[in-house]
Amino acid sequence: MAGPFDQGGAAVTGGFPSARVARGGARGLGLAGQVAITLLGLLLVTFLIGRLTPIDPLLALLGDRASAATYAAARQRLGLDLPLWRQFAVYAGEILRGNLGRSTLTGQPVLADIAQFFPATFELASLAIFFGVVFGVPGGVVAATHKGAWPDHVLRLVTLVGYSVPIFWLGIVGLVVFYAKLDWVAGPGRIDILYQDIPAVTGLMLVDTVLARSPEAFLDALRHLILPAAILGYYAAAVIARMTRAAMLAELSQDYILTARVKGLGRRRVIWGHAFPNALVPIITIITLSYASLLEGAVLTETIFAWPGLGLYITQSLFNADLTAVLGGTLVVGVLFIGLNLLADLFSILADPRVR
Repeated sequence: MAGPFDQGGAAVTGGFPSARVARGGARGLGLAGQVAITLLGLLLVTFLIGRLTPIDPLLALLGDRASAATYAAARQRLGLDLPLWRQFAVYAGEILRGNLGRSTLTGQPVLADIAQFFPATFELASLAIFFGVVFGVPGGVVAATHKGAWPDHVLRLVTLVGYSVPIFWLGIVGLVVFYAKLDWVAGPGRIDILYQDIPAVTGLMLVDTVLARSPEAFLDALRHLILPAAILGYYAAAVIARMTRAAMLAELSQDYILTARVKGLGRRRVIWGHAFPNALVPIITIITLSYASLLEGAVLTETIFAWPGLGLYITQSLFNADLTAVLGGTLVVGVLFIGLNLLADLFSILADPRVR
């Protein structure tokens, strides 16, 4: 039976359960509305980009030797003679049906192309963000807790290099040193030609080589992956470490930290038990955004390492005036970005309920 104490507790924590459920439902509907509006805006932007860029998709499709009649017939068949709002309605309807169009470069549906290229980017980005978190978060905490001392100076120098040195230059130097000179890693590509017959079950080379029960192929795939992932991870670690340092410094200057120290709590408990949990929200946000950036396709890294990922696919499509593929890839990247932002919000709420 609920007594006065229970009612008081409910008031302190935000009201009766039914009211909290109602507020939670309203927030859920509000969030769903924001997502729907964002997706609609993304759809509109990609559509307008396709119509405003000085690239004629018909020329890419027909070539510059097509007759005027052929050109006009193709224009009518593709609906390009319709008013702009009707073109957008048709475009949105096709997207909702999962049809991103057909690539003029590969001749395949764009969605099939993306399904083929995206696993390579996912594998590369996931290992890179793993490196970024493993080195960036502890590095930022150590720098903040040793502000002005040598660990702080070292971290600031390392992160400055990560920020300022062009990533393509790091890739070239990495290939020269670790592949050509030391032979510690494999060269460009995802796997040696000896293992090209490994069945593509998931598209993730490490997983597929395990499924194929080929330890040699797995090690070869790992040797191809480790260098580009480390270079991207270095850049991600620089970003994450700087944000972690700033967030930890902000928390360590709060009064409750001083109170905890006055009470005699140990240094480790003050840092990891009090300051770090409260600094988690911005750290989670920057990790998620860094991962989203990596999933967009690290174009330069994928180009240098001949990595057949989404960034390389979009870039090659752009160079070949394959506007349908470019817009499809851009749309998928935008949806990924929105999804990861939502995930960051959820993680932030879990880490700190005050964010609600």
